[in-house]
Amino acid sequence: MGRKFVVGGNWKMNGDSNQINEIINNLKNGSLDPNAEVVIGVPAIYLAQVRSNTPKTIGVAAQNCWKADKGAFTGEISAPMIKDVGAEWVILGHSERRTIFGESDSLVAEKVANALQHNLKVIACIGETLEERESGKTEEVVFRQTKALVPAIGDKWNNVVLAYEPVWAIGTGKTASPQQAQDVHASLRKWLAENVSAEVAQSVRIQYGGSVTAANAKELAACEDIDGFLVGGASLKPEFVNIINAKH
Repeated sequence: MGRKFVVGGNWKMNGDSNQINEIINNLKNGSLDPNAEVVIGVPAIYLAQVRSNTPKTIGVAAQNCWKADKGAFTGEISAPMIKDVGAEWVILGHSERRTIFGESDSLVAEKVANALQHNLKVIACIGETLEERESGKTEEVVFRQTKALVPAIGDKWNNVVLAYEPVWAIGTGKTASPQQAQDVHASLRKWLAENVSAEVAQSVRIQYGGSVTAANAKELAACEDIDGFLVGGASLKPEFVNIINAKH
């Protein structure tokens, strides 16, 4: 069995009730590739609305959650809360959480461990900045970020999707070339084979994220080690359907 293509749409801090209904109707009416798994990452305040109005074939993800189940953490949400409103996924370690909000590798790992403990599925994000890429540190950074996740994930790799997102390509219009993206995905798989297991390296799905559009999705999707996308701005637009269907 090959790895199932998985496309995530990360809405970030965008949308209101009307726009969300438009996005959901677009997905309902779009002829989506039945062989692709689709997950939409929704602002926390709309999780319940989206889950109740979206077909069960489409997964719903929170964009973040805290490392504890409850407590005095004003403004945070927990894994049990996400489960309680019917969502099944959470996006953790996104570059914006790391760079804007200062989340460390160890904090991201703690969040991942807690989410998995509650049987949430996790899209765990990794990726280097432009400065790190230009210094030749891409692999060093990506391996370091992944290494922090390994003990947190334990034997629950089947509930994890890795998302490789070069920070310099997010929302900038710059995209890693298909070859650049494939090279990092292949290196990551080799690292997983050597540091986790051959089975995990073969089975874990690794998404590419970073200015993915309908125009470049097909070429990226054709790469051997790219198992899907984590899409930002384009997931708010009708073209998201074309990105989901990139393998079709």
